[in-house]
Amino acid sequence: MTVDLVTFGCRLNAYESEVIREQAAGCGDAVVINTCAVTAEAVRQAKQSIRRIARERPDARIVVTGCAAQTEAETFAAMPEIDRVIGNEEKLDRNTWATLDRAEKVSVGDIMTVRQARVHRVGGLEGRARAFVQVQNGCDHRCTFCIIPYGRGNSRFVPIDEVVSQVRSLCENGYREVVLTGVDITSWGGDLPGRPRLGGLVRAILRHVPALDRLRLSSIDSIEADADLMRALAEEERLMPHLHLSLQAGDDMILKRMKRRHVRADAVRFCEEARRLRPDIVFGADLIAGFPTETEAMFESSLALVEDCGLAFLHVFPFSPRNGTPAARMPQLDRRVVKDRARRLRERGEAARRAMLAAETGRRRSALIEKPGFGRTEHYAGVAVEGGEPGAIVPVRITGVADDRLIAVVIRDAA
Repeated sequence: MTVDLVTFGCRLNAYESEVIREQAAGCGDAVVINTCAVTAEAVRQAKQSIRRIARERPDARIVVTGCAAQTEAETFAAMPEIDRVIGNEEKLDRNTWATLDRAEKVSVGDIMTVRQARVHRVGGLEGRARAFVQVQNGCDHRCTFCIIPYGRGNSRFVPIDEVVSQVRSLCENGYREVVLTGVDITSWGGDLPGRPRLGGLVRAILRHVPALDRLRLSSIDSIEADADLMRALAEEERLMPHLHLSLQAGDDMILKRMKRRHVRADAVRFCEEARRLRPDIVFGADLIAGFPTETEAMFESSLALVEDCGLAFLHVFPFSPRNGTPAARMPQLDRRVVKDRARRLRERGEAARRAMLAAETGRRRSALIEKPGFGRTEHYAGVAVEGGEPGAIVPVRITGVADDRLIAVVIRDAA
């Protein structure tokens, strides 16, 4: 009898699935679906997965949790395939899983009343070569398109000593790369004593865990980047030269209607400064296509942002109205326009990525092996390479590009 996890969405969900895996180990034959709510498509995929699992495993209990379960508890509770619906806070409570057979169908509390981040230890992530460490949860901002604060609650933070201890423990378990994750990690420290900042946390980890080879950040909000973080980027080789930015759009009016806290010039200026401090840095970004009221000229500003910021890895989201958000009540664009703009933005991003990859030929890099024959460089570029066990970091020389990934050979005389 086993508990299987199906995880949708972000790295934070992946981390929390490992917590659930350990806490729910004695629950018998069950499938836990840890959902995402960031788009309507993510919710649709979760429901589709639930129906498929119910057909394939009719004797297993189906438990649904995560952001979609938090924001749409009644919708999921109405699905006959589902045995339990558990909220985002409740899913991290060991007692929830210990009483799974004795509780009501829906266990979803008011996430907005949660004030402290739950602290958990995981030994690693099943099937992953790198480990994730949660440093923060929730979000205090209210971007007009975003449902996530209502699924995650307000921002709360894991203390610095606990983060450092977790990273050290993961290194002792053999992990050589750790990713700091959360909903809004650049807000880290806001209610902790002394109000520390993310840059201080990064430097503390690198100082107190010398065994850590590579430290990586998940998505950051560039307008919140502090001076210590920028210094760490310039001075700490073990902080990877790859940042994924929450930009969302490249037009000032759309950014204002999104209720973002930066303008276009801020994004360009950040990328220029980061590149000055770390010349080989590579940027990814989240961008939304077809936001309500977006004109063709406004969209062109987002297209141009790919070049102006030097973005190489794009996560493109066709705008998806989420019930309960202000953007859902704004004048909507025709869905065909939204999809076409998303396609054009993806194509621009793909061209930028191909150019970045082509420029890597002949360079010496190091690759974290994720699975036999495949790894990722410091810049998070996928690389086909033979040699090295999963979890190992090997020196490689880039020899070319094929199928949207680098081709490399291991440098045998690296010593």
